[in-house]
Amino acid sequence: MCIQQADSILAVKENQPSLLAGIKDSCRMLAADRVDEQIDCGHGRVERRHCSVLADLSLLDHAADWTGLKSLVRIQAERYHKATGKTGHETGYDISSLKPGATQLNTAIRQHWGIENKLHWVLDVASEDLSRKRAGHAAQNFSLLNRIALHLLKQDKTSKLGVPGKRLAAAGDHDYLLTLLRGGN
Repeated sequence: MCIQQADSILAVKENQPSLLAGIKDSCRMLAADRVDEQIDCGHGRVERRHCSVLADLSLLDHAADWTGLKSLVRIQAERYHKATGKTGHETGYDISSLKPGATQLNTAIRQHWGIENKLHWVLDVASEDLSRKRAGHAAQNFSLLNRIALHLLKQDKTSKLGVPGKRLAAAGDHDYLLTLLRGGN
């Protein structure tokens, strides 16, 4: 068996307060090694993404705890919504095992959010966020089952319905449900 190495880019959120504070301090006090700016238009908005990448980990407490850590990333996004004329701002922070290549990191992080947003939209439509499952691992298990069901619905070629229509059809038609579970096409 061959085990290959892979690089990683991890978003840093409020649940890692020490790490997040260290990245923010680094971005505030140290000069960026690389910067990149990208502008995208689509879906009724214009987005400018400014990516700053630092290789200096000296202000980060416990940097050695993050195996392979090579860079800190700050993405400052500005979104102009054409329909409303409003502009929104958002800043995100990431850590990466990649060497400071701002264009590569800016593009990779943007692509990840595109995939994430598409998946979350479908899950939001299915009202996963309203779930009240809290005991033990129930929420994680149910989320996994939802993703499996979503995958089965998307792979089905026997119906021309969209995902919500296929869900409804599977709930009311036992034969169609069995076709989905068998992975029929």
